[in-house]
Amino acid sequence: MDRKPKILIVDDKFENLIALETVLRDANVEFVRALSGNEALAATLKHEFALAIVDVQMPDMDGYETVELIHNDPNITYFPVIFVSAIYNDERYVIKGIETGAVDFISKPIIPKVLKGKVKVFLDLYEQKQLLQSSNAELLKSKDLAEKNNFLKSLFLATMSHEIRTPMNGILGVTELLKQTPLNQDQMDLINIMSISGENLLAIINDILDISKIESGMISLENVQFDLNKLISDSITILTMKAREQNNDLQFSIADNVPQFLYGDPLRLKQIVINLINNAIKFTKNGSVSLEIKVDTKNKDEVKLYFEVTDTGIGITKDGLTKLFKSFSQVSQSTQREYGGTGLGLAIAKNLTELMNGEIGVRSKPGVGSTFWFTAFFNVRENALTSAELSNEKQPDNVLPVKIKAGKLKILLVEDNIINQKVAKGILNNLGFQVTIANNGALGFESYKNEKADIILMDIQMPVMDGFTATGEIRKYEEQNRLSKCYIVALTANALKEDREKCFAVGMNDFITKPFKADDINRVLELFK
Repeated sequence: MDRKPKILIVDDKFENLIALETVLRDANVEFVRALSGNEALAATLKHEFALAIVDVQMPDMDGYETVELIHNDPNITYFPVIFVSAIYNDERYVIKGIETGAVDFISKPIIPKVLKGKVKVFLDLYEQKQLLQSSNAELLKSKDLAEKNNFLKSLFLATMSHEIRTPMNGILGVTELLKQTPLNQDQMDLINIMSISGENLLAIINDILDISKIESGMISLENVQFDLNKLISDSITILTMKAREQNNDLQFSIADNVPQFLYGDPLRLKQIVINLINNAIKFTKNGSVSLEIKVDTKNKDEVKLYFEVTDTGIGITKDGLTKLFKSFSQVSQSTQREYGGTGLGLAIAKNLTELMNGEIGVRSKPGVGSTFWFTAFFNVRENALTSAELSNEKQPDNVLPVKIKAGKLKILLVEDNIINQKVAKGILNNLGFQVTIANNGALGFESYKNEKADIILMDIQMPVMDGFTATGEIRKYEEQNRLSKCYIVALTANALKEDREKCFAVGMNDFITKPFKADDINRVLELFK
């Protein structure tokens, strides 16, 4: 330790204090003397002590009363006390000393070796205490630093997500609008290249954001009921076209004893499944890709499922297998040049699988094919909802019941970015709807008060008044004027889970992430047809 530990010695006779210091001269400590109980109390308010050696019999205030006052004072850090006494060597006085708060009782005349041995024990304990406190302080400092770094990383992710997705919305949105205009074949080919490149760039952005969130501990899994059969069927449907382009036969099978309805995170499970199947299709031509799901273990409340994706593709060498499941890792540079990709997909799948308390692995033979497998745990319950009940399951409390409305819908777009205004307006016009535009939340609120809209497409980050505040003002205005609630849809580049939850919390009804497509907006409009 940097500083010597301090020992408080209390005795009304000065020669006794000197005697104690002489006995303990090799202890490498600093002594603080007190000739009375009052002096001892005053000393404890100025110093931190490792130990006190206190005489029992003293005028005005004896040792018992002194120690009792010290240990009852909340401003004094606790330290052990050894009583010494020349006359009180009866057992009842020893017991009284222990009850008062002492850790030991030594009768005079003091045996030096005994005193030194006992003092050493308490000094060692004090040193361990100091080391532990120092270690705890360092841990707290590290924890605070880690939390600060995670906060900054979270802020960076949210900012990057917004700043990248906003221009991506313009690129992909304009591309989609151009496809609906008269084009010759060369122009259509160029637009298709632009569209595919934009989608690939968006996929890379999503992967980078996902791996960053996982590494910073920002991902937490949901535990909601879902239909496994529907999830797998939807995943296969998404990838069927890509499989056909590679002349692959894509099949799946689910064992009969696999529960249809599970509790877990369906979006993350779907992400793993699509990732593995997509990889299998990418590395297979003129072959087959299959997904098999079966029960590994099962009890009343929980099931462990085994997923297996098998392909007849190029396979992986023994050396290549060691590079899988690592961030930004490809089997080889030639693989990256020929097939593309960031090398993040399998790393994300591995991390998500581990969050589901499962494992992931691969078996492969070059030129024959590969089998990627993973396991995951899910909850099962006897009172599971049916598929029909799941599709009609109540959304967050602020979601309105679907109503059929006659005539044209009044749509208000609250968006500050001119390009995104043009994209959204073009999509809505092509769908046959007219739209009013407001450049920020404040103008959007005023526009709504002047002419009530049926649907509001609300951006989040805007100058003057953001989307959260504007939504709150609109909901307050509706309540004050006893108006029926309009349907507010967050139209935002903020793609994190916390953003979605905050949107629902302030009174929004739905959430569309930029870059959006006509299908995303049309899905909302269909509710009112």
